[in-house]
Amino acid sequence: MTEATSFPLLDPPTHGHPVEVMAGITRLTAPNPSVWTGPGTNTYLVGHDSLVAIDPGPDDDHHASAVAETAAGRLKAIVVTHTHLDHSPGAKKLAELTGATVLGFEARDGFEPDRTIGEGDIVDGGDLPLMAVHTPGHASNHLSSLVDIEGVSVLFSGDHVMGGSTVVIAPPDGDMAAYLESLERLLAFDPPINVIAPGHGPMLALPELVVKGYIDHRLQRESSVLASLEARRSARIEEIVTDVYTDVPEALHPIARFSVWAHLRKLANEGSAHSEAPDDVTATWTATK
Repeated sequence: MTEATSFPLLDPPTHGHPVEVMAGITRLTAPNPSVWTGPGTNTYLVGHDSLVAIDPGPDDDHHASAVAETAAGRLKAIVVTHTHLDHSPGAKKLAELTGATVLGFEARDGFEPDRTIGEGDIVDGGDLPLMAVHTPGHASNHLSSLVDIEGVSVLFSGDHVMGGSTVVIAPPDGDMAAYLESLERLLAFDPPINVIAPGHGPMLALPELVVKGYIDHRLQRESSVLASLEARRSARIEEIVTDVYTDVPEALHPIARFSVWAHLRKLANEGSAHSEAPDDVTATWTATK
């Protein structure tokens, strides 16, 4: 879901042709634009003579063929950030076309990696080694990746951070507390991240500002969710969405309810909210303070 932000943006993604976004990183954007995916899913080819692909995208033969053609026999590994349908299904076709090894956090949702990877593992199939960083929150199996390119630290963020929007946290696999913790962790990296290459949207040039903006945005939403619940004392998620998402078109409110649900589950764990059925998006919630 796209929510307007003031994040600093660079070149906007376009479909149909590869773009070298910086030395050693080429981006191809899948033709799957939507309210969930923004302009589409970004696939990145990382390296020079030997490449790693990050996020092969949806099940789209044309996109897989475009990535394989751009790689031109140099693709050695395919890294999937998480198993949502706009990121992982393309791995199978791309592997068939290139013979590359498929890597991911786990087998799930129809995704079957050749090898699983996790926190701190090095993906060294290409000539620019990447380090896997477990960033749960949007999905429990979400992996970001770090690479150093001539002293520039680049984070491939998948859906952990998106260009120009915030990402939906959809329970039960989506977890707002884990998401905020994963965002805070990015601020502590040493050396610091210099550039973020997101799974959707353009490159982000001011990572610290972007990540702090994400955290502030989420905490402001959470404060509004709690204020709505306390004012009503008892409410369904749809009612809280109406109170809180006054800056979002009503047509997007059915999507916004997932993030409100995630906030309520976090607040419940902290003792500020309660529901008899916290795993049910249609349940009624009450304020406890």
